Amino acid sequence: MAIILRLDRVMADRKMSLNELSEKVGVANVNLSKLKNGHVSAIRFSTLNAICEVLDCQPGDILEYRNED
Repeated sequence: MAIILRLDRVMADRKMSLNELSEKVGVANVNLSKLKNGHVSAIRFSTLNAICEVLDCQPGDILEYRNED
């Protein structure tokens, strides 16, 4: 897939655990874990918005596009 997820890096920069992010965002820990590890094929804008709000970041800090060529 050409989309790379960088949630783990942003969380580490903010010194925030998965459990803490889960509580603040209101998304199940298991779902955030799947997102963090790249085991998802989609993300809702409302979830992305909540993550960005809690982590004080931009969507581009979490998502990266890499050309597969």
